[in-house]
Amino acid sequence: MGDPKKPRKKWEGPKHPWRKEVLIQELKLLGTYGLRNKRELWRAQTIIRKFRHQARSLLAAPKEIREKVEKAMLRKLYNMGLLPENATLEDVLSLTVEDLLERRLQTIVYKKGLARTIHQARQLIVHGHIAIAGRRVTSPGYIVSREEEELVDYAPTSPFKKLQEETSS
Repeated sequence: MGDPKKPRKKWEGPKHPWRKEVLIQELKLLGTYGLRNKRELWRAQTIIRKFRHQARSLLAAPKEIREKVEKAMLRKLYNMGLLPENATLEDVLSLTVEDLLERRLQTIVYKKGLARTIHQARQLIVHGHIAIAGRRVTSPGYIVSREEEELVDYAPTSPFKKLQEETSS
């Protein structure tokens, strides 16, 4: 069971952490997506790795088991915004960490133009200026689903919301 105050580790680091090309690639992703540290990147890599592992095991599973689990998995990945609607298990195998990093709240806030830079997007989220459907979210690593994507905006009590309303009218 473990101590309830000590959460379980949600990431797995690289097997060979000191390879030059791995370090360069990690630094590039950290800068592009405004991640705080490599742990955030490793968490995203672990999530993708688990989905790909599940897809590989489903390809080897018997047909009756595979169909039911495959449908649920593809629906979940579609709702997360990682796959198109008519995707297959081969599409799951081609997922990359960039696909998941594009679905983070921090990246979506920046892409929607609510922040000027990716780093400002992180700051706005942490300081409580961003809400999804009027509900404040303060975690930049929050994975935004397809239906929540349109609902990302400034929080109702944020001064940025009032500024936006003044400039639009």
